[in-house]
Amino acid sequence: MRNYKYLLRPSKKQDQMLDFLLWQERIIYNAALEKRIRMYQETGKSLNYMSQWVFIRDLHRQHPDTFGLLNVNSLNRLLRRLDQAYAGFFRRVKAHDKKVGFPKFKSRRTFTSMEYVYGNGCKLRVREGRTRFYIQNVGEIRMCYHRPVPTEAKIKCALISRNGARWYVILMIELPDPQPEPRPPLVIGIDVGLKSILTCSNGLSVGNPHWLGASLVRLRILNRQASRRQDGSNRKKTAYAQVSRMYAKIANQRRDFYHKATRSFVDNYSLIAIEDLPMAFMNANEFLGKPSYDAGLGTFRRFLEYKAQAAGVQVVAVSPYNTSQRCSGCGELVPKNLDTRIHDCPHCGLVLDRDVNAARNILQAALAQVNQ
Repeated sequence: MRNYKYLLRPSKKQDQMLDFLLWQERIIYNAALEKRIRMYQETGKSLNYMSQWVFIRDLHRQHPDTFGLLNVNSLNRLLRRLDQAYAGFFRRVKAHDKKVGFPKFKSRRTFTSMEYVYGNGCKLRVREGRTRFYIQNVGEIRMCYHRPVPTEAKIKCALISRNGARWYVILMIELPDPQPEPRPPLVIGIDVGLKSILTCSNGLSVGNPHWLGASLVRLRILNRQASRRQDGSNRKKTAYAQVSRMYAKIANQRRDFYHKATRSFVDNYSLIAIEDLPMAFMNANEFLGKPSYDAGLGTFRRFLEYKAQAAGVQVVAVSPYNTSQRCSGCGELVPKNLDTRIHDCPHCGLVLDRDVNAARNILQAALAQVNQ
């Protein structure tokens, strides 16, 4: 299963219609949630998906100019989304999870997507050599079809999503099992960090681009301008739309960097060793939290693992315990503080960068794990 994401370029009229459909789905979601809550308060029993569908079906028939414009299968998916939210809530209660999270009413800011069954209310259409995306009651929308859907793929459903002022379609497709292509019999270990975002066992080091840090000054100016404008005014909405576009640009820069980096690793190595590094301790740290979120090291691992799986490349995650302290030459422990950036082993005389030493230890541990 893969997700293919495309940017939609609707006309002004189409943009208004998409916004209207999303608004109607949000009203129905909140109405269905309210009905569940009221039923439980009055009778002590909860409604299920099938019981609520009768209520939603009647709304769909009685209001042809509003709710009636929504696709029926899309409404089915909407109710299943609410049903899954309830199931998740009770599952967390039984597990005594501290973050229980009862389903919440959705605002315009938090309700940003609607799901369709592909071929029922939405479809890719090719006209005059250009691919467009058709949505029921919206029409054919121009799209940036930058990556063709494979001919052997089966499109299961489509998610129409709004991010700021932009619309996207995410096609969820099913692909046959990939046939691994031959790769060079090369192995590599990768150490991730905040100073050098990627350091390899072969000595290659990539500095931290600091995507968010490089844009903080501009973001502060935009937020300051937005906060000074009158509440509810168009100028305030425009200002916050600029902030949203700035954050989207930062996220796109980060994703683009990791897509290219992981593709390079997968194409050139048959085994890639990484640390099984939990990010919670860094994200919760007072001083490392913001740089950790900016680096997005979890995104790197996620991209690397799914690309490697499709290409038949082995990714081995090893424990990070003492990877920076142990000498990759002789195996002895050489204690170092975070400020110590050079590994200087008094036992065997090995001197090299601290992160390169860690990457070599990661590779050695992965090879030992594979050869067991």
